[in-house]
Amino acid sequence: MTEAARVPWYREVSPGQWKSLFAAWIGYLLDGFDFVLITLVLTEIADEFDLSTASAASLVSGAFITRWLGGAVLGALGDRYGRKAAMIVSILLYSLGTFACGFAWNYLSLFTARLVIGMGMAGEYSASATYVLESWPARLRNRASGFLISGYSGGTIIASELYKWVVPHWGWRWMFWIGVLPVLVALWVRRALPEAGDWHEEVAAARARPNPFRPLFAGRARASVNTALTVAASVALFLVFTPAGAGWRWPLSILAAGCLFAFAAQLGGRRRWPLYTSLMCTVFCAFLYSWPIQALLPTYLKEQLDYTPSEVTDVMFYAGFGTMAGCWLAGFVGDWLGTRRAYAVTLLASLAFVFPVFAVQDSLVGLGVLLFFLLALSQGISGILPKYIAGHFPTGSRAASLGFVYNTGALGGAVAPVLGAHLAEGMSLGRALAVLTFGLTLVVIVLVGADVPRRLGRLTDPEGEEDHLVPGQPLSMAGPDLKKT
Repeated sequence: MTEAARVPWYREVSPGQWKSLFAAWIGYLLDGFDFVLITLVLTEIADEFDLSTASAASLVSGAFITRWLGGAVLGALGDRYGRKAAMIVSILLYSLGTFACGFAWNYLSLFTARLVIGMGMAGEYSASATYVLESWPARLRNRASGFLISGYSGGTIIASELYKWVVPHWGWRWMFWIGVLPVLVALWVRRALPEAGDWHEEVAAARARPNPFRPLFAGRARASVNTALTVAASVALFLVFTPAGAGWRWPLSILAAGCLFAFAAQLGGRRRWPLYTSLMCTVFCAFLYSWPIQALLPTYLKEQLDYTPSEVTDVMFYAGFGTMAGCWLAGFVGDWLGTRRAYAVTLLASLAFVFPVFAVQDSLVGLGVLLFFLLALSQGISGILPKYIAGHFPTGSRAASLGFVYNTGALGGAVAPVLGAHLAEGMSLGRALAVLTFGLTLVVIVLVGADVPRRLGRLTDPEGEEDHLVPGQPLSMAGPDLKKT
C-alpha cells in the first residue's frame, strides 16, 4: 500500500485546497440559484406576458444559446490569464443578467437578459471546474468534482425556499433582484485565492500565454470565415428558440449545428476532431435526459398536480437535496470505480425511478422521496461530468476545450424544455417528461459506458489515451489511481 492509500483521504487535502473548493462552490451555489429562478416563476411570467407553455419554456432555453460562446471565450481567458480571473468575470456576468431579468418589460427583453446569464454561467463552469480539479490531489479529483457541482443543487434549494415567501407577497421580479445580493460574498471569498496548481506549474511558471483559439484566426481568410460562422451560429440559435424563427427552425438548426461542428473540427485538428465532436454529442444527450425535469418540474407540479407554491417548494427541496447528495456520492463512487464506469452504473440504476415518479398523484411525501432517489442517481452523477470531460485535455487548453465542448453540448438543455412542452401537446406533461428522461438516459449509458468518445478519438489519435488529470492513468481505466501524488 502506498502512503496515499494509508491516510484518510481528507488529510491529503490541504487547508488551501479546501478553501479553493469552497470559493468555487460558492460560485456554483449562486449559479444554481440564479439559473433555477426562471423555472420557478415560469407560470407567473407566462401569465403576465401572455405566453404559451412552449414560448415560456424557450426562456429557459435562452441561457443555453450563448453558453457555447461564453464557455469558449471565458475558457480561453482562463487558459491565458489564469483560472481565477475567469471565475471573477463569469460571476459578474451572470449576476448582471439576473438583475436585468427583474426589469424585463416583455418576452424579448427577458430573453435577452437570459442570454447574458448563459455567457456567465458557461464561464463559471469551465473556470471553476478546471480551477478545483487542478488544485486537488490527482487521485481525489472525482471527489473534488462532485463536491463542487453539488453547490449548484444547493442554490436550487435556496431558490425554491425563497419562492414560497417572496413570490406570493412581492411578485416574481423580486426573486431576480434578491439573487444578486450574495455576489459580494463570492467576490470577497475569491479575492485572495492562489492560482490553480496545475496551471501555475505548467503555464504561469513557464511564462507561457496559450491561445487555444489561435488556429481559428490564423490568416485573414480563416479569420473572416470563422467570424462569419460565429455570427451565423449565434443568429441561427437566437431565431430557433424565439418566435422570430417560426417556420424555419429545422434549416436554422442545421445551420447552427454545422457551424458548431466546424469549430469543433478546427479546434480538435486532424488528430482530435472525432474526440471533440463525440464529447459534444455525449453532453448534448446528457442535457436532453436531465433538463426536461429540471426545467419543467415546477410547471408540472403547479399545472398538472395543482400544487400550491408552498407544496412546490417542499417537492423542490427533495429534488434539490437529492441532486446534491447524488453529487457527493458520485465523487466517492467515481474515485472507487473510475469515472466512466461510475457514470454508467449510476445512470442505469436511475431508470428504476423514472416512471414511478410521474405515477404518483396524491402523495407529496411519496413524490418527494421518489424524486430524491431519481435525481440523486440521474442528475447527481453529473457531479463527475467535469472530471470525465476535462481528463481528455491538456492543461494549456483545458478550460477553453472543456468550456466549448461542455457548453456546446449544453444546447441539449435548450432543446429539452421546448421538446418536453411540445410533446405535452399530445400527451400529459408528466408522461412526456418520463419518456424523454428514460429514452435519453439509455442513450447516455451507451455512449459513456461503451467509451464511445475515446474509441472514436483513437481512430485518428492512437496515442491520445492518457487521462491528463491523473498522470499515467489511461482514460479507459475503470478503477482509481492509487499512486502517491
